[in-house]
Amino acid sequence: MEFDYTITTAKSFDEAVRSVEEEIPKAGMRVLYVHDVQKTLEEKGFKREPFKIVEFCNAKFASEFLNIDIKIGLCLPCKINVYTKDDQTFISGMRPIVLQQFFPQANLGERPKEVDQVIQNIINNAK
Repeated sequence: MEFDYTITTAKSFDEAVRSVEEEIPKAGMRVLYVHDVQKTLEEKGFKREPFKIVEFCNAKFASEFLNIDIKIGLCLPCKINVYTKDDQTFISGMRPIVLQQFFPQANLGERPKEVDQVIQNIINNAK
């Protein structure tokens, strides 16, 4: 089972970030924050290719997961990374189906599969 779902896109970095931000609300989620990792690291003297982390959430899903095991909060909110490497733009998200590996005692039911599909759809539609 793959930890991440990652695709390449022909879009520019900025276009890919915008597409991800536009697709999240269409999936019933809300963008919470966009971290400009490249800018933050450059402020500290570290060079890096473009890299942004788009944090997003669906309150219903978050509440359900937290009610099952409060430590799942360590994996919240959901994140999609957009970055460039070797002149190629990537869109990548953690797959919620891996939560069962981190929290084997939690009865998560089918919800991780459902959220996993939502995240994959966001990424595919942003491509």
